[in-house]
Amino acid sequence: MSIEPVAASTGRPRVTADHADSESSITIPSMDPFYRAPADFESAEPGTVLRSREVTLALFGVIRQKVSAWQLLYRTTGLDGAARVAVTTVILPAGGRQRPHRALLSYQCAIDAVSDRCFPSYVLRAGARAVGSVPQFEFMIILYALRRGWVLSLPDHEGMNGQWGAPIEPGYCILDGARAALSFEPLDLAATTPVALWGYSGGGLATSWAAEAAADYAPELDIVGAALGSPVGDPGSAFSRLNGTIFAALPAMVVEGLRRTYPVLDRLVREHVAAAGLENLSSLHRKTTVHAVVSMMMHDLERHLDIPMADLLATPEIAQIFQDIQPGKSAPKFPLLVVQAVHDPMIDVDDVDGQVRRYRAAGANVTYIRDRLSEHLSLHPIAAPVTLDWLSDRFAGKPTDESSTNTVWSLAGSLPGLRGLLGLAASTGRAFAGRID
Repeated sequence: MSIEPVAASTGRPRVTADHADSESSITIPSMDPFYRAPADFESAEPGTVLRSREVTLALFGVIRQKVSAWQLLYRTTGLDGAARVAVTTVILPAGGRQRPHRALLSYQCAIDAVSDRCFPSYVLRAGARAVGSVPQFEFMIILYALRRGWVLSLPDHEGMNGQWGAPIEPGYCILDGARAALSFEPLDLAATTPVALWGYSGGGLATSWAAEAAADYAPELDIVGAALGSPVGDPGSAFSRLNGTIFAALPAMVVEGLRRTYPVLDRLVREHVAAAGLENLSSLHRKTTVHAVVSMMMHDLERHLDIPMADLLATPEIAQIFQDIQPGKSAPKFPLLVVQAVHDPMIDVDDVDGQVRRYRAAGANVTYIRDRLSEHLSLHPIAAPVTLDWLSDRFAGKPTDESSTNTVWSLAGSLPGLRGLLGLAASTGRAFAGRID
């Protein structure tokens, strides 16, 4: 693969292509030269494609899918305003006819890890070794969305360093990924192509940041709506609630991700956490989400502290970080759909209720659906048909109703919901057979 510097005559990075895609050459992003920033990439505008390559996607890294897919390395912006690079995977149905009114859906996977082994750009490729990564399971829902005829952008929204839990920056990464997709010629899109956003769990949180950042950071994008599935609501609250439970790895990974974002947190962790605790945090760099959850089940971070956890969380520095990472501070100009399980053992419904209240108080239009019978893992596939129908209506330009909250027994209980789940099941069967048509 050739990596070219900035063109001296224009001051803009050349877009380079790499068509080699051998399963034997697949490696994690930190070891893959494709992910390295070209020289002087900082001079490019946010969203500029710096490098591209065609890739083969496979369910669970094994069952090849008949889709056309590329990866785009593009310029984006960090929380501190500095230039960064990121990668998104863009997908078209293989051999699909170009539609005159094609739309772009940016889907944010639930990376929910700090290891680059869980990044969608690695996980979804043929030959990837990422047992226990969440995006491998989400790929079935992604393929179902692809059947709507939309172009999909799947950004590595945690950036190159796996900064899970960071505020705002994932939004920049998502929006610049959409910009990159709109300008990528093989997708046959235009600057005026309508864009929608969707994510669940950690992907829902990242989608929240993109929705909040859009008006100021990417006002030229025609974003028609955003669907937030179980979008965490209050990461600080989730941290306190999940520590010491069967899901203790999740707050631990947030701490490790935020250490890469906030130097003051890294300092406090090194100051108050014993060597064994630091080793546990560092070990997360090598673990997929499921591996981390299993290995850290019932782990209590407090046992490694030299002061009570409550005292550490009450320090002004950490209190400010928890305030920073709470979404819902501004009102997107486009409508929002939020879905949440009432009895969710991971994401408390009260936290998501609070996020919705903050959006509405700021003036946002929010359709909020609460599901009584689902829990965190089951709600995503159950809500997918309803969410896709809502996104289809936004792409079609249909008006939205006024903000509403509706608590239902199950989103699968209606005829459209049942029909949609049957469609998802059929789509999943095709995926296991390596078919998208």
